Amino acid sequence: MESSRAARRNHRARSSRRRPLPYIALAAVAVVGATAGGTVYVKAHAHSAVVSSSAAPSASASGSREATVEPVTRPTVDYDALLAKAMTAVTPAGDQKVSVAVLDLTSGESATYGSAAFDTASIVKVDILATLLLQAQDAGRQLTAAEKSYATTMIQNSDNDSATTLWDLIGKAGGLDTANKTFGLTGTTGGDGALWGLTQTTAADQLTLLQQVFGDDSKLSSASRSYVQGLMTEIEADQQWGVSAAADGSKWALKNGWLARSTTGLWDVNSIGRVTGEDGDAYLVAVLSKGSTTQTKGISLIEAAAKAGVAAFGRNSDSSTAASASATN
Repeated sequence: MESSRAARRNHRARSSRRRPLPYIALAAVAVVGATAGGTVYVKAHAHSAVVSSSAAPSASASGSREATVEPVTRPTVDYDALLAKAMTAVTPAGDQKVSVAVLDLTSGESATYGSAAFDTASIVKVDILATLLLQAQDAGRQLTAAEKSYATTMIQNSDNDSATTLWDLIGKAGGLDTANKTFGLTGTTGGDGALWGLTQTTAADQLTLLQQVFGDDSKLSSASRSYVQGLMTEIEADQQWGVSAAADGSKWALKNGWLARSTTGLWDVNSIGRVTGEDGDAYLVAVLSKGSTTQTKGISLIEAAAKAGVAAFGRNSDSSTAASASATN
């Protein structure tokens, strides 16, 4: 009896050993695509199949059957071109000239229209305060109560006497230029002597300055950035124009500048700041202008340019929408 059972067990064991063992074969399907910047990427998708060891396909057969390459082309967006197209609807009149720079904080994309240098007028007051804060950081100190008082009236009310006091305190053009080198500005030069309003700058440089105030990758501490941002959201009522025209309601922080040049009688009108557009994205916007016959016409020009600049990036807009903004001159 026992020998008969043992024989049957041995038979089953031998039969089990003869059965082919299943295994899992993984076949990868590669999909080739491109990022917005044109970089190729590959995604692998694994498929499983249970096959007999005696029927396993060769590597070459498996590769020819399972692996496929499907090129995907995604066009790179030229935002400079989109901005330039949008700006065709913003027509300067007479001697007016305008330059715009925009950064979409959501996507990180930016564009600039125009590279000429302009007088800063009072937008330099943001740079003066940023310089003061950087110098205080380097000295390991906080702003004094007097410095904060000057800073508040300089930014919120655009008070010139306060600006002159802080301009002298930072070391005038020398102090400003040194700080701007640290900030990464390359096309800005402080005005001669007490003439801080005649500091020369570009829209691209003002965008770099705004990144120092509103961006995380900044030489300014978080506390310093928050301080400047807070002041720029509390501009007095009659100065709440400029880049705010491109904002969704009151979602903005800004500083404007305006100056009638005695040599020509024409106006410099500028505006820089952060806005939240109707698409919900946050933008840094710098608009510089010169050559307007009146301040009002200069404001109309820069507001139209700000709207066009933001619309050129808007998720819910196309280039035809971006070109809808125009200046009233």
